[in-house]
Amino acid sequence: PSTIPSTLITSAKIQVNGVHLHYQQTGEGNHAVLLLPGMLGSGQTDFGPQLKSMNKQLFTIVAWDPRGYGQSIPPSRDFPPDFFERDAKDAVDLMQALKFKKFSLLGWSDGGITALIAAAKYPALIHKLVIWGANASVTQEDVRIYNGIRDVSKWSEKVRKPLEEIYGHKYFAKTCEAWVDGISRFAEKSDGNICQQLLPLIKCPTFIIHGGKDPLLPCSHAEYIHENIKGSRLLLMPEGKHNLHLRFAEEFNRQVEDFLV
Repeated sequence: PSTIPSTLITSAKIQVNGVHLHYQQTGEGNHAVLLLPGMLGSGQTDFGPQLKSMNKQLFTIVAWDPRGYGQSIPPSRDFPPDFFERDAKDAVDLMQALKFKKFSLLGWSDGGITALIAAAKYPALIHKLVIWGANASVTQEDVRIYNGIRDVSKWSEKVRKPLEEIYGHKYFAKTCEAWVDGISRFAEKSDGNICQQLLPLIKCPTFIIHGGKDPLLPCSHAEYIHENIKGSRLLLMPEGKHNLHLRFAEEFNRQVEDFLV
């Protein structure tokens, strides 16, 4: 394998749980890492700097497109009450189908929620966990924020354009609305719970990163997760917004690699 250029990123599909899941893979290290994207996300849109620049001698990096996202269409994306659990099972089963016995999870936003659930439910498989921009519950304040992004025509062109290129305007707009409805449903429960009860079950080393200027996610969410996962680490990046791993990729990659090693 040492003849493979370290810059190579392969792209493929594999059948998992009745759907064909698309993933990208790079690196030849012994430590396997799965990157889990956010809402409407894919490896291509969400993790360019990680696929390109994370240490390929130490890590084998896989970025997946959850069902209904990126190139894992069909099926069309839907949001049943258990969509995070479904993604968690798909993610773990994908890595097992690729023959990784144990792996670490790097989850952003919705992918962070998926990663929390996977780490709690499949503890024997998960080596380490890194999440940023994630929450374990949904408050009324969160629902207000989500409704602010419901209409994709109001998004900045920079964020909107790559997604429109992948999905086409109609699928993109419809799926974003469906996501807002799907995630807002959690707030109808008295405690707004998504996966709070699972946090104490997470036993692997856990690193939580939060952007001090994240407009989508109040800091209290990161603090709650930190308090409820025993021995977890919390790093605040004061200038970071929701996409701190893209905007401050070098600093982010360094912090994460130090934690994973």
